[in-house]
Order: sequence, then C-alpha cells, then structure tokens
Amino acid sequence: MKKEIMERFITYAKMDTQSDASKDATPSTPGQFDLANLLVQELREMGMTDVAVDGFGYVMATLPANTDGDIPTIGFLAHLDTATDFTGKNVQPQITENYDGKDIVLNKGENIILSTTDFPELSQYKGHTVITTDGTTLLGADNKAGIAEIMTAMHYLITHPEIKHGKIRVAFTPDEEIGRGPHKFDVERFDATYAYTVDGGPLGELQYESFNAAQARVTFKGNSVHPGTAKNKMVNAGKMAAAFINEIPNEEAPEYTEGYEGFYHLSSITGDVENAELIYIIRDFDKAKFQERKDVMQKIAEKLQSKYGTEAVNLELRDQYYNMREKIEPVKEIVDIAYDAMQNLNIEPIIKPIRGGTDGSQLSYMGLPTPNIFTGGENFHGKFEYVSVDNMMKASKTIIEICKLFAQRY
Repeated sequence: MKKEIMERFITYAKMDTQSDASKDATPSTPGQFDLANLLVQELREMGMTDVAVDGFGYVMATLPANTDGDIPTIGFLAHLDTATDFTGKNVQPQITENYDGKDIVLNKGENIILSTTDFPELSQYKGHTVITTDGTTLLGADNKAGIAEIMTAMHYLITHPEIKHGKIRVAFTPDEEIGRGPHKFDVERFDATYAYTVDGGPLGELQYESFNAAQARVTFKGNSVHPGTAKNKMVNAGKMAAAFINEIPNEEAPEYTEGYEGFYHLSSITGDVENAELIYIIRDFDKAKFQERKDVMQKIAEKLQSKYGTEAVNLELRDQYYNMREKIEPVKEIVDIAYDAMQNLNIEPIIKPIRGGTDGSQLSYMGLPTPNIFTGGENFHGKFEYVSVDNMMKASKTIIEICKLFAQRY
C-alpha cells in the first residue's frame, strides 16, 4: 500500500490543477480536466464500474456490493483543484524517508527551511516518510492526498474480495477551493445515501460542523479632482474604504480567533480616489451570530451612505454555505461509524469543527449528509505544506474500515 499511495499522490501532485475564481467555466482551469481524465483511466483499469467524467469535470465511479443485505450506498469524495493562495505550477515533491525530527531543508539555494521552531508539530512525525515541497510551490496534499487515499482504498477492496461491503460510490470534484465544488454536482446521479469527504488535515480529524459563510463585496464611488483645486469637490473612494474597514471590530479577525469563534476577514482591497472595492468573507458557526455579522456590515454601509450618499457606497452580500451540522446530526450514526473505524485502527478520533468549508458543507444541504475525515496533511495552501505517507495509509485504511462497518451494521 505504501508504494502505491506514494506513486499515486506524487503523480497527481505534479499536475497543475489550481482553480481560478476569475474564470466562469467549470472546471475553471484545464489542468483539472487532465487529472479527471487520468483518474477515469485508472478507475477503469482497477475494475471500477460506471466510470465517467461529465462535461464539467465531475468524475464518478462505482464499486458494486459483494454481499447481500440492505446496506446504504456510501460515497467518498475529494476535489481535483488546489488552492489559489500560492502557486501550484511545477510542483516538485520531495521525499524524506524515516524523518529524523529535525529541520527539513526544502530549498538550499533559496534558504527555505521547514523549521521545527516555526512548526513544532513536525516533531510528531519522527520516523515517518514525509513528503514536502521544494519551497517554491504548494504541495497540493489538499486534496490530492485525499484522491490518492480513496483510489488506493478502492483498489485494495477490489483485490481483497474477502472484505465484505455494500455499494460504494466515489467522486472527484472541481473548483472546491473557490467555493464551487458542488455547484454542478448531480446528487441524484451519484445516488448515495451518505458520503464522506476525505479533505481534512492531521491524523484523526473527524468533522461534521462547518462555518456558516458569506461574502461581502463593498464598492465605493468617489470623485477625483486635481488636489490643488479639490476643496469641497473631491470625494476619496479610498478613504471611504478605509472608514469602512475601521468600523469592523479589529479583534474579530482570523488572526485573533479560534475554535468556535467567528470572524470578518478582509481578503482583498483595491482602489484609488475614484473607485475602491473591499472583499470580505464572513464566518460563524452560530446561525444567529452569522446573521448579526451580516447586519453589522449593512449598518456600516448605511452609515457611510448617510454621509456620502446612497450611490457612493454599495454592499453586496452573498451566502456561500451553511453549517452542515444541522443536516448531519439527524443521521449522526455516520459520524459514529467513522469514529469507530478510527478507533478500530488505534487512531484517536479528533472531533473538531472545520474552520473553513468542504464540499460536504454544501452537499449536506443538497440532500447528501457528508462529514469530513483526515488526509494526514499539514500547512495547507503554502510552501510549507507537507503530508505523512504513514498517515495517508491510515486514511486509506479508515475508508476501508468504514466500508466494513456499514456492511456489518446494516
């Protein structure tokens, strides 16, 4: 299993599949189609059935049941794209066998070091096989580790028919990193009762709570006049934007929050005297507090409108996804099965909320309850991203164990 999962992951990681929010197409980048087509080929070669990729890059396949019984069809999903925060072009994975627990030099020429001082959790991986970047790109373990783990688990079940399981569906989706993963996902065609995204981080993560999420786009219209003759004429859009920012509670930002605390995050700012724009993301686990945060945005916009005019300030609020806990709690047995699967493998489950979103957040509201399980990766979305191969194998074994437990309990 180790050789297979490493080879799969490295092959996938080297493919440039970064999504692009500026593109309207699905998938937003052609590299995602390249990976989708490769996965279709591999799924067919290993013996999966109903293998297909649609015109939007969604890959689906079936592993038929090998036992009788009224066992729910379960699905496993991972996403094809990698994050837009840092370049994913020309990824060169580096393998450190039997990691010694010390700093890892990613790029000697550029003096880029994965430091145990900056990342003390590295010490937990002593003795593991660790895959890192070369310090110039992200790695893409989010979510190509998940893809490799699902593929390896399916291949293992096919080659070990003595392991009894019900019907299993797998899917690989585009554009998760830009929030569009499930937008064109055909839940009816997928035809699963429950599913799991394999999109978490360190060993043991098991998540069935996510943020409620919205995006706020605030635009400001000013009036540019030569500064020498600007008195009583100039209206500075950049200063309006600054005034809006100053009204947001500073301590309620990502860099000051954790656990169940929500936040406002200024993700983009552009502008000049004539025009300015702010992009915020708003996050909270509690639905009432989520609404309160959106109301705060609205009140700030109205305050500035009263000073500068209604045409000068425009706020657009768009909900993105909701806390999947509401849809998963009524079928909490699917979380319990994943919990028991990990314990059976001597993995300590870590139930914690996702301070972000996965495809499961939206899929759960589309009628497919979908909690999230770990991949074994750390430091996603940047040059210090890495993944433990040992824990990737444990993720694959967790998938296999979940399939076994469904067959045993239904």
